[in-house]
Amino acid sequence: MTELAAVKAALKTQAVETPSWAYGNSGTRFKVFAQAGVPRDPFEKLDDAAKVHEFTGVAPTVALHIPWDRVEDYAALAAHAEELGVRLGAVNSNTFQDDDYRLGSICHPDAAVRRKAVGHLLECVGIMDATGSRDLKLWFADGTNYPGQDDIRGRQDRLAEGLAEVYERLGEDQRMLLEYKLFEPAFYTTDVPDWGTAYAHCLKLGPRAQVVVDTGHHAPGTNIEFIVATLLREGRLGGFDFNSRFYADDDLMAGAADPFQLFRIMYEVVRGGGLVPGVAFMLDQCHNIEAKIPAIIRSVMNVQEATAKALLVDRAALSAAQAAGDVLEANAVLMDAYNTDVRPLLREVREEMGLDPEPLDAYRRSGWAEKIVAERVGGRQAGWGA
Repeated sequence: MTELAAVKAALKTQAVETPSWAYGNSGTRFKVFAQAGVPRDPFEKLDDAAKVHEFTGVAPTVALHIPWDRVEDYAALAAHAEELGVRLGAVNSNTFQDDDYRLGSICHPDAAVRRKAVGHLLECVGIMDATGSRDLKLWFADGTNYPGQDDIRGRQDRLAEGLAEVYERLGEDQRMLLEYKLFEPAFYTTDVPDWGTAYAHCLKLGPRAQVVVDTGHHAPGTNIEFIVATLLREGRLGGFDFNSRFYADDDLMAGAADPFQLFRIMYEVVRGGGLVPGVAFMLDQCHNIEAKIPAIIRSVMNVQEATAKALLVDRAALSAAQAAGDVLEANAVLMDAYNTDVRPLLREVREEMGLDPEPLDAYRRSGWAEKIVAERVGGRQAGWGA
């Protein structure tokens, strides 16, 4: 296989999971702007997600968020996805929107609240059983706002105890993906604030516990690609939540603020052998002022472009320059790949896959946007509270 053929083959097999909540009404803590045609239930979310996959060819799975995507029959939801040509992906828990979780969930000082939180996580594993989902994705808003508010070490003990119970409930083919976040909503301490804390808990749990890197969850200036390289080296990178940020957890379209960072991350993924099904490429975004489906399509395309550039890095030339200590040449090799216009290559890849070479144009011509605005009238639009 030629080098170009290998690049194309890798791009054709790449898969980007889209989040069900990105198709609903969501946005900032200040205001959520409702849009016409937004799904009213998880089944309609899957209808929209299927369109993203139809036009990109690389978005075959849809992540669920419980209770936002709670239904009476999860097998029926999975069957609906299959009929549309997609599958249900990671199941995301929600232990941050109940009044009982004001002081935390799985780390709460009250054992009854902790029991409630763990019960919800076990419910999510049961949903995974029903949908055939592989990954349970956990993010905790747990933390404190003031010094002395709670015992820092004690909260870590409670966290470890709760995670262990849930881990033991997983099936042999299921994984726990533990996400971290520097701050927000807790402002003094966050119980899982960084990759090291997440990694430490995963190590104790076992090999099916892995770390999720959300690209918006770090302090400004953090070298995310170093984290990616380290977790890959240790075999503990479970996946990504791709989005983009200017300040904090902005949840903008992947690659919007810093496409060079996305390229650097994807190069470390390629370098570390992370373009495999074991590393989940997921979007975690909110589309408040922009049209939702086109924004998700654009995000998938941005991930594809960063991946294509990463695959085009001349690894032999880079290694030679690094071995020779030629700093400028090594940087130039990397920049040559980044500055390559990969859009023609991706158009070729899509045509070879039987797709329209321009996914956004194809979506606009499809009439889907007009169709859902006309048909989704009445009922309650899906959003953060539903």
